[in-house]
Amino acid sequence: MANAPLPFDPAVFFALPAGHGRALGIRYAAHGDDWCELALPYSEALIGDRARGVIASGPIVALLDMATSVAVWMKRGGFLPHATLDLRVDYLRPAAPGRTVTGRGECYRVTRSIAFVRGVAHDGDPEDPVANVAGTFMFTGAPA
Repeated sequence: MANAPLPFDPAVFFALPAGHGRALGIRYAAHGDDWCELALPYSEALIGDRARGVIASGPIVALLDMATSVAVWMKRGGFLPHATLDLRVDYLRPAAPGRTVTGRGECYRVTRSIAFVRGVAHDGDPEDPVANVAGTFMFTGAPA
């Protein structure tokens, strides 16, 4: 079957020694049927504001893109190719220096060709987010 999802285990995926997530230090934290949580440990290599010791916004955007992308695979039952169509990240405040940033993505709706996602990044308290995300992923190839 051409559109059958390939088995996908996010813990195994994020343990692979390659990819930009690995280069940024992003680690698997947890997942469920339609969500994924990833961690971005604090690293001096990711600092964007040296005077304040604040992680740059780019790695946080990458964290949220990956968490929401994996959430789509979880919702669809495995790996099926897709592309980020739209990703809106509202960067609310800088992450506290020295803290791990957690990104949680949820896929809340899937249509024939689009997945809708939302999520949050925080540095310890989900009620005090660093950023919120909303977006869509477009399925590539033939419709499922």
